[in-house]
Amino acid sequence: MFELTIAAVLIVINGIFALSELAIVSSRKQRLKNLINQNKRGAKSALSLAEDPGKFLSTVQIGITLVGILAGAFSGAALGGMLTLQLEAWGVTAFVAEPLGYAIVISIITFFSVVVGELVPKQLALRNPEAIACMVAPAMKMLSRIGAPVVWLLDASSRLIFHLMGQSALADNAVTEEEIKTLVAEAEAAGVIEDDERRMIGGVLRLSDRKVESLMTPRTEVDWISLTDSEEEVRALLSKSEHSRLPVAETSTEDMIGVVQSRELLAALLTGKPLNVRRYMHQAPIIPETMDALDVLDTLREAEVPMALVHDEYGHFQGVVTPADVLEAITGVISVNVDTDSEHLVRRGDGSWLVSGAMPADEVGERLGVQFPAMRDYHTMAGMLIAELKHLPKTGESVEAFGWRFEVVDMDGHRIDKILAMPG
Repeated sequence: MFELTIAAVLIVINGIFALSELAIVSSRKQRLKNLINQNKRGAKSALSLAEDPGKFLSTVQIGITLVGILAGAFSGAALGGMLTLQLEAWGVTAFVAEPLGYAIVISIITFFSVVVGELVPKQLALRNPEAIACMVAPAMKMLSRIGAPVVWLLDASSRLIFHLMGQSALADNAVTEEEIKTLVAEAEAAGVIEDDERRMIGGVLRLSDRKVESLMTPRTEVDWISLTDSEEEVRALLSKSEHSRLPVAETSTEDMIGVVQSRELLAALLTGKPLNVRRYMHQAPIIPETMDALDVLDTLREAEVPMALVHDEYGHFQGVVTPADVLEAITGVISVNVDTDSEHLVRRGDGSWLVSGAMPADEVGERLGVQFPAMRDYHTMAGMLIAELKHLPKTGESVEAFGWRFEVVDMDGHRIDKILAMPG
């Protein structure tokens, strides 16, 4: 009975080492820092071990190795001998009883060592690694101090081998964008967040990779006022325009000079004041089309009015960008049940998709699972088609790319309006 108790204790100790190893290795450092701020006992020790995994793993390995040696030697010498005698008492010959007894004992000890000493503790550690790490860290840290010379030797040897291999002994634990997307997808699958929330998070992550030219309203779609326009022309534009702010030019789009707010002009007209567009004009920042989307946000925050004029490298006016454009890049412009010409992405009954040519390619890629190149010279689906066809297409032209077939189904002059996307 005493021998069985010793064997059971050794297996449990092995399980504690396995539990400690996986709990600390799996713990997120930021979560441990939060626990430290909450004065969680053992959190500081756990963070210390997590930041120096070489010494901690050496300590655990020493413990597991010693336990394994003791368990093997004890079970072979004590329990194996006892079972051999018992088998001989049952009439088994000595020639068979001895190897059979040791084989049975080793098989049983191995089974419980794997299940109780490895699998169960590790699965338990994965359920709540930070809490378990805080619980076992003080004892593990004490053991590392007790075995400091041996721990140092093993850790130094490991680092030397890594150095000879040309690698760092410390792994890069920085969270990548792909890992964040994976976590968000898992959270959506588990019902923690909604589908729209996942899309918005994806939009925020894409924002840092976008240039202002992929957000702006292009020049061809901008309503603008010329200082040479008559009062009747300004009235007509204000009555049909849906925008609250309009850019102002001296004579043409090549000399944009500011922005007016529609409500200020309308207030002047309603009160019978003379319409002087220049008087109500505000200064608007002029930004290059290559500016990052996040820098655009900073510019709009500091602007007199929340609108910026986008110019190319030659100084030509290319479009305007507003906070609404940035918000649209985050929330997306997908609409699946709207029977209007403004819908951007509609799934058809045959499994194909009707896509607006103006829709950003990265949004379409995320929605449909299309893998567009990370380095590309286009931003919209229309740009993708032109890049693949190498010319401005006509209605009915198609191209097969990225595992999909894209067909132009509607042209608006020289602009690609609608595209039919079908899996290849």
